[in-house]
Amino acid sequence: MILRNVLFITFGFQIMIFATRPMMTLYAADMGADTFLIGILAATFAFFPLLFAIHAGKIADCFGDRMPLFLSNIGCAVGLTLPFLFPTLWSLFVSQAIVGVSHVFINVCMQNVLGKAATKENRDHYFSVFSTVVAFASFIGPVLGGYLAEQVSYASVFMVSEAISVIPIGFSLLIPAMVGQKKEKAPEDAGNSFTLLKIPLLRKALATSALVLYSRDIYVAYFPLYASHLGISDSSIGWIIAIQGLAMVPVRLFLAKLAEVAGRDKVLLFSILTAGISFLLIPFVSNVVLLLILSAIMGVGLGCGQPLSLTTTYNASPKTRTGEVLGLRLASNRLSQLVAPLFFGVIGSWGGLVAVFYISGAFLLGGAFLTKEKTLPAEVKGSIGN
Repeated sequence: MILRNVLFITFGFQIMIFATRPMMTLYAADMGADTFLIGILAATFAFFPLLFAIHAGKIADCFGDRMPLFLSNIGCAVGLTLPFLFPTLWSLFVSQAIVGVSHVFINVCMQNVLGKAATKENRDHYFSVFSTVVAFASFIGPVLGGYLAEQVSYASVFMVSEAISVIPIGFSLLIPAMVGQKKEKAPEDAGNSFTLLKIPLLRKALATSALVLYSRDIYVAYFPLYASHLGISDSSIGWIIAIQGLAMVPVRLFLAKLAEVAGRDKVLLFSILTAGISFLLIPFVSNVVLLLILSAIMGVGLGCGQPLSLTTTYNASPKTRTGEVLGLRLASNRLSQLVAPLFFGVIGSWGGLVAVFYISGAFLLGGAFLTKEKTLPAEVKGSIGN
């Protein structure tokens, strides 16, 4: 029952996010924003969440998950209403700030609910199903947003997404106020959040997660601009981004078995290399079919990193601070999402959009070899989540 409710919340919420974020950059460009300003807009999604992510985890640990989840889904709905009611650049900035903070609370609470509801034996299954639903939503969302933008307007994407918010808001009320019981604090539970970074396994999981997530965020933010310059329609852009999410589905369904057979380190190395090479090849391609293929290959690569880090993070957490650690994970993700768009906004303004893909691909390849030398320990072999 808990798993079902979380999946409904996840599906509705992620469709809202994936429908609006790619179109948000095109909407801003349509209003006259340049590449650097769009980079600032993309970074706005991460700035306030970076400040609140750890606190979100602490709130979930102290007060339970239901009420923060309910209020955050309402906040997300309000944030997505603004660009529809007020089609201006400032409303996009305010919207991204509100949605970004809501996104952090929703993710921390849902992951915390699943981690507590699952036993150690079925936690892999819970997180695997969760990540698969995210992948399905990341396929449907961009297609929905692309067709709405092309056939109606950019503002309509936000209106429809706001209507979809009824689903996650309603199901969030069915989440138990507390899942699991508080345990007496152990010595390792003492200290502030950053003392948790002394755990080697946790540090490496956080670094992997940040590397993969920033790459996908850069793709979602800047690929629509690149494709638009090539004359590709909004609906086709939506399909190209969506196929990346669809490619993640089979990867996440079989990732646990793949990691068991091939080894986590080899899977992780291969996945990041694959994504990096795909990034480097994008500027050489202008054909829609080839861009679809590259997006799918990139999805196969990026689809491994997040699931491999989530359960690793949860299992490495002190048992009374799981929400706090998940918040720390999201904080590190948001830091990468904050810095990367600003950096690549400057790069795009200086060297053009193609430079964004060259340098991002180089970062991924460099990160892959760093991962190879500082491999994740095998003590949580087979731990898969999103």
